[in-house]
Amino acid sequence: MSEVTQLAERAREAADALAATSTDQRNRALLAMAHALVAKQDEILSANEQDMAAARAKNTSASLLDRLELNPMRVKSMSEALKSLSLLPDPIGEVVSGSRLANGIWLQQVRVPMGVVAMIYEARPNVTADAAGLCVKTGNAVILRGGSMAQNSNLALTRVLAAAAAGAGLPAGTIQSVESPDHAAAEELMGLHGMIDVLIPRGGARLIKSVVENARVPVIETGVGNCHVYIHSDANLEMAKKIVLNAKLQRPGVCNAAESLLVDEAVYERALPPILKALEEGGVTVYADDKTRALGAIMRIQPATEEDWGAEYLDLRISCKVVSGLDEAIRHINRYGTKHSEAIVTEDYAAALRFLNEVDAAAVYVNASTRFTDGGEFGLGAEIGISTQKLHARGPMGLAALTTTKYMAMGSGQVRE
Repeated sequence: MSEVTQLAERAREAADALAATSTDQRNRALLAMAHALVAKQDEILSANEQDMAAARAKNTSASLLDRLELNPMRVKSMSEALKSLSLLPDPIGEVVSGSRLANGIWLQQVRVPMGVVAMIYEARPNVTADAAGLCVKTGNAVILRGGSMAQNSNLALTRVLAAAAAGAGLPAGTIQSVESPDHAAAEELMGLHGMIDVLIPRGGARLIKSVVENARVPVIETGVGNCHVYIHSDANLEMAKKIVLNAKLQRPGVCNAAESLLVDEAVYERALPPILKALEEGGVTVYADDKTRALGAIMRIQPATEEDWGAEYLDLRISCKVVSGLDEAIRHINRYGTKHSEAIVTEDYAAALRFLNEVDAAAVYVNASTRFTDGGEFGLGAEIGISTQKLHARGPMGLAALTTTKYMAMGSGQVRE
């Protein structure tokens, strides 16, 4: 039997046992996991340094290195996220709806665990802790398959978290990672119909596309983020500059960072020069249309191609286009966006409402940075991903997204005529 199949069988057994655990049991396990991360910090950071050294030797980009790196503050942050999860209300057992039918049967729709959740993800080891914590809280067993770049980090985190969960009384097999870095292992995981209840890919466009096209198990599609900031003709330009710089520069290698800037032609000559200069000072290369380049505001600027309008750079790059107004901005975003996070900067209430209602995305902002699309920022605790699809879950996926429902019917001898 292959490694992946063995993991799935253990996870299936664990899921059955987890369904019978109490909220208190799972919360105690989360606290044990949180304390273990800090107690075993040296082991985790040593493993991460092996991954960082290998990545540096391959001339990995600064943005990817930032996503890969762990340090004491990031370990503490993972630990605090697990503690926060233990304080959140338990969705399991929540009554979604209830009514007494005409025949006297009392019918309730109740939240229950998914069962076995699998994740295939790339170079962010904090995803290991977030996914494990969310699954424990919701009574799901989890199989993790991280990218080869973070292999040592992910396996070290899994060992620490799994041991802590088991020590707190949860079944063995609750938290597991695929050790094989071979692509064949990921393909096998995608094909375990009947053993995996849901598969969540988290990473770049190529990974997500591969999982969506090849999986034989249900998939929740998480988001590639070509996120836009649109500066409307009635924008506060100082606010617009602050929002654009935060959305692009605060952490450029993540999916909710801004990749595209749209500016209304009524204000572009005033709005763009200070923004472009600040972006250039921050190391950003701008890929722009003719009007933007004609301003001559910066040196680090290139002609935009059709591919740039739809690009998720995850780097110090951004596309920039002058648009004729709100209508063109909405059309552009709905054509080139990835339905992740979109923002408008405006003082015009009617324009803000149109943007909120007509832009098709999981999160739409007025006068705020796209960087807020995050489970923690939305009050969901840690997140397992940001869904850009429209079935089951959309946006940051917290606890409720890892549940399904069942109907529970209480009768008194009713039979159907």
